Amino acid sequence: MTELPNCPKCGSTYTYEDGSLFVCPECAHEWTLESTAESSEGTKVVKDANGNVLNDGDSVSVIKDLKVKGTSSVIKIGTKVKGIRLVEGDHDIDCKIDGFGAMKLKSEFVKKI
Repeated sequence: MTELPNCPKCGSTYTYEDGSLFVCPECAHEWTLESTAESSEGTKVVKDANGNVLNDGDSVSVIKDLKVKGTSSVIKIGTKVKGIRLVEGDHDIDCKIDGFGAMKLKSEFVKKI
């Protein structure tokens, strides 16, 4: 019998295999063996709203209207952002948006172009 990996999110040993995914019944985290290898190398994998892996320099599009904190401005749906930079933290995209300036975005609100 092969040894299943522990959950990378909560460390649980009660993981099981479901097709090509590993699943943790304690925290409901799902991952692939490739993402485990990338995570162990120390690189954070950032994905957009559709599950595509984002890299530095990619172009993305905003998928919903986003209010800009501290102002009455709104970043409209469909706004294109070129040359993103991935950073650590809750807002994991650092970019410049035309008409707004420097901004930090969450990857869950963008899609790769």
